[in-house]
Amino acid sequence: MGLEDNIPRINQDVLEKFMYDVFVNMGVPEDDAKIVADVLITADKLGIDSHGISRLKPIYYQRIKNGVLSPITNIEITREGPTTAVLDGNHGMGHVIGHKAMEMAIAKAKQYGMGMVAVKNSSHYGIAGYYTLMAAESGMIGITGSNARPSMAPTFGVEPMLGTNPLTFSLPTDEEFPFFLDCATTTSQRGKIEVYDRLGDEIPEGWVIGSDGNTRTDTHEILRDLTKGEAALTPLGGIHEETGSHKGYGYATLVEILSAALQGGAFLHALSGINDGELVPHALGHFFIAINIESFIDLADFKKISGDILRKLRASKKAPGKKRIYTAGEKEYLTSLNRAQMGIPIGESLQKDIRDLVEELGLDHDFPF
Repeated sequence: MGLEDNIPRINQDVLEKFMYDVFVNMGVPEDDAKIVADVLITADKLGIDSHGISRLKPIYYQRIKNGVLSPITNIEITREGPTTAVLDGNHGMGHVIGHKAMEMAIAKAKQYGMGMVAVKNSSHYGIAGYYTLMAAESGMIGITGSNARPSMAPTFGVEPMLGTNPLTFSLPTDEEFPFFLDCATTTSQRGKIEVYDRLGDEIPEGWVIGSDGNTRTDTHEILRDLTKGEAALTPLGGIHEETGSHKGYGYATLVEILSAALQGGAFLHALSGINDGELVPHALGHFFIAINIESFIDLADFKKISGDILRKLRASKKAPGKKRIYTAGEKEYLTSLNRAQMGIPIGESLQKDIRDLVEELGLDHDFPF
């Protein structure tokens, strides 16, 4: 779901420069600030409104201000082999850590065919798809996953245990856009609920379960109760096993294991960001995989076959009343074309966040709201 079209739109370059200035002002080194701002604006360009500039003030700015997110990112390589590595992010900027990790995975894949890097003690790294797109742009298959603070209840449970735990893939095709699948293993995620809340809308049934076992749709109260453990996101598939809840639960658990067990990192409630009532770093874990297509087949042949599969899917028989079938990454591509021309939509509550940051940090930015 995108933001409404009848609200102000701001040029994406202007927004990226604004975010860069915010991070530099908060003590993030210039080169790192460029990476972080690029990750965030990429989300907004693609229409992933839950993970772009809307995350700037409540997540990154606030956590740096609270002292639980380090603006200086010191990455330590704790173990490395020809095709693998383990990194300790020392609670720095997840975007910078993720960028370094996928760069390493790609470099290893170029030399040896495949590369995988596991990370611990990181932080929220933005849209997972940013890193898989790095691989796709290098002619490779990219895969990444991350654990997160507890928000998802296991199938048949109501207690938040797992995070949204995205499992994300990108691969190149012969079309103008890659295959790009970036989604949480929950039915939805907090960021999307926040978008609904900003619009004053209720969420669909099945996205959230209350502590009484019933579905909930009241966004404002849900956002409050998610932090109190009185509501939880549901696994991909919803509340019931009959609708596939166990599948999302299983994938989320897989991501949790690969984001913690390979690197000896934190997991489940240890990722909550709270210890004995005090705010602490979230200590997230990630994993990054790059697969060199040329180690299997000529890249042009792979792209052609992949493109043929996607085109045949889109050309298949449509359901009554449906005009179009999409493949993963197509809607994001179309959104990026629109927003490159029209700008990024900025809702009323986000306008306030931006005004607050301009005032608090004394930035030289003048927005038309």
